[in-house]
Amino acid sequence: MARGMARTTSHDHPAGEGEPLYRRIATELLGELRGGTIPPGERLPGERRLAEHFGVSRETVRQALQVLRRDGMLATDRRGSHAALPGLPVETPASAGFPVGAHSSGPGAVSRATVTWETPPPGHAEALLVAPARPALVHRYWSSSADGRDLRTAVTTFSAVALAEVEELARYRDRADGTGAAELRRAYDWMRRAGLTLHHRDTIRRIAGTPSVRVTRRVHDQYARPLEITELVMDAQQDALVYEFTVPAEV
Repeated sequence: MARGMARTTSHDHPAGEGEPLYRRIATELLGELRGGTIPPGERLPGERRLAEHFGVSRETVRQALQVLRRDGMLATDRRGSHAALPGLPVETPASAGFPVGAHSSGPGAVSRATVTWETPPPGHAEALLVAPARPALVHRYWSSSADGRDLRTAVTTFSAVALAEVEELARYRDRADGTGAAELRRAYDWMRRAGLTLHHRDTIRRIAGTPSVRVTRRVHDQYARPLEITELVMDAQQDALVYEFTVPAEV
């Protein structure tokens, strides 16, 4: 969705004869849903943001959403409204990036991910500027190939800034009990959609005496605020490598 658009009302954009304005907005929103602007299953922006995006009042947006719900194009639950169109979510280059090292290992591969609200692992609190003993959102990922050889484990801690800026991440705090599955595969997309430019710094080092490497990813935004740190352990035969890249925010 475009940002920074002027706030207007339905009086600024009167509907054409024969078609209520809210129906035109419903048609335009449906076109964006079908075009992948909001992938299936993704939460829609709030009424205020949609009103700014389309240049209409919140009441007009509310009526348009009701039309789409009635036609089965939207589903609404306690987390908000979601696109209900058939099809797979549209991927972006950042989509497959969380957690670092996450992948499918072919037929028979297994993986799981959980979140907890707990004191961060050693080193994470300092990297994220979290006060000692203060809890944070911690994500744990585990995957293995069918033969058990390609084993990967990752632990991620999100900063208070990440939870304050990214609504989708903040929702996990209340259910971060370490038992339910946690689908944060699109975490970097959520950050970008919140207006954050992501700067990644990944360090890869061999673990002495083992065939494994440790990958440490640190992510901060355009204001140098830390967003997350991830430590991944995986089998590999590589020397140390450091690389950096920046993922622009969505505007």
